[in-house]
Amino acid sequence: MISIDGLAVEFSGTTLFKDISFVVNETDRIALMGKNGAGKSTLLKVIAGFQNPTLGRISAPKDAVIAYLPQHLMINDNRTVFEEASQAFEQVLQMQKKIEELNHQLTVRTDYESDEYSQIIEDMTALSDKLYSHGEINFDAEIEKILLGLGFLRSDFKRQTSEFSGGWRMRIELAKILLKTPDLILLDEPTNHLDIESVQWLEDFIINSAKAVIVISHDRAFVDNITNRTIEVTMGRIYDYKVNYTKYLELRKERREQQQKQLEEQQKMITETQTFIDRFKGTYSKTLQVQSRVKMLEKVVPIEIDEIDTSHLRLRFPPSPRSGVCPVKAEDVSKKYENHLVFKDASLSILRGEKIAFVGKNGEGKSTFVKAIMGEIEHGGNLILGHNTKIGYFAQNEASLLNENLTVFQTIDDVAIGDIRTKIKDILGAFMFGGDDWDKKVKVLSGGERTRLAMIKLLLEPVNLLILDEPTNHLDMRTKDILKQALIDFDGTLILVSHDRDFLDGLVSKVYEFGNKTVKEHLVGIKEFLELKKMEHLRELEIIPKAYL
Repeated sequence: MISIDGLAVEFSGTTLFKDISFVVNETDRIALMGKNGAGKSTLLKVIAGFQNPTLGRISAPKDAVIAYLPQHLMINDNRTVFEEASQAFEQVLQMQKKIEELNHQLTVRTDYESDEYSQIIEDMTALSDKLYSHGEINFDAEIEKILLGLGFLRSDFKRQTSEFSGGWRMRIELAKILLKTPDLILLDEPTNHLDIESVQWLEDFIINSAKAVIVISHDRAFVDNITNRTIEVTMGRIYDYKVNYTKYLELRKERREQQQKQLEEQQKMITETQTFIDRFKGTYSKTLQVQSRVKMLEKVVPIEIDEIDTSHLRLRFPPSPRSGVCPVKAEDVSKKYENHLVFKDASLSILRGEKIAFVGKNGEGKSTFVKAIMGEIEHGGNLILGHNTKIGYFAQNEASLLNENLTVFQTIDDVAIGDIRTKIKDILGAFMFGGDDWDKKVKVLSGGERTRLAMIKLLLEPVNLLILDEPTNHLDMRTKDILKQALIDFDGTLILVSHDRDFLDGLVSKVYEFGNKTVKEHLVGIKEFLELKKMEHLRELEIIPKAYL
């Protein structure tokens, strides 16, 4: 059991949160929710011991292991993937080495009655008990199982970590955390760098093998599947719900409705009391009553609504210019980099108005095919864009293309047309840009803020083929809902490269699966596709161990 008592964090005189207290029990799977900037990541860092609180403390058993996966990290570049993952067992290996040293001392020493000899026995007993609690561990087999589950190939095990992108390095760090079997796992956006199959594997691992978990994630399906408790951080305090995310949304709505009702009653009371004071403040016979009501108003504590709900805001794309019947047609398209074949003989037809998803493991060619559509790379086969196809493209590096010398407001004002110009501030607010942010230059924004700004910019441009490559990585759930509804209403053609199942569900009606050097068409939505792939994935997992026999 890990206890958080009276926690407070301040930055430059501003209180992020205060007097936060809760207990993490052995099997708690907690979703940490709240608006961006509410302090979720800071709270995880404090619990992990990476940041000191202004007040309060974290209490945990002496031998408790708390493991933390941040959103961004760097790992040692002087090891192979397998060697880096093996660092998870460093503590166990050190214990084994220490026991061997103590055993040797007991063998060579003859001062059996001395305090030093007794201390050696006590130390060895304690270490042996601790080592025994870890059980018999086949290190190599455990490392292989975890790395394969997270999407690595056996051929990757001997490669240097320096050869991998930041997302794959994050997977290595996640593997180390899972291998440690910690008492509490802290995960900050763990699914951002995982493909769909790896996310499913991580879900199964957490549900069946992990102990306590606290997770920050914008992947609603992932959060719903693994958690049994939701803690909301809002306006410097927390609300603790013993339910998963979907049920929490219902309870939060009820809480806010009750707050709104209490606020209306309080305002009515204040108005009536003030009316009485104004009416009788000069009346001698009412002096005591007036004074009493004045004092009563001075003691009133205003009721606060925890968060302004802008879920009613509905964004709409400009009407799409009419394109040809088939905006994208590919016949036997292939792509090869030197000796590496990405895919071959890929054929597909995307019709006007269709909303489709590109899915598959990382590295199987989804973004490569998008680049082929955009004309950014050479390829084999034929790829034709239909008549009057106007593309709006959101790449993973889209944020770097913004004009750094414009302000947030200017960036959007430059592309907004018609009535939408009157709603720029509402749109910025929906994408987490408050009034204090409007005059900020783009060059001072964080990577996540730039990504959200680039998404707004794209929303306002008149196109008839939208191609979005991982658009939801930096969006919170409320903002994703607003974007999803805008895409549902979009009257053009949509291609989505995404691993966010909840975002894709109900949005796309056709799935193109990239894998094994091929592109396969599935005439179903993402939910049906995943049900199919989950079965195939489980059969594949059953086959994997036989290869090691």
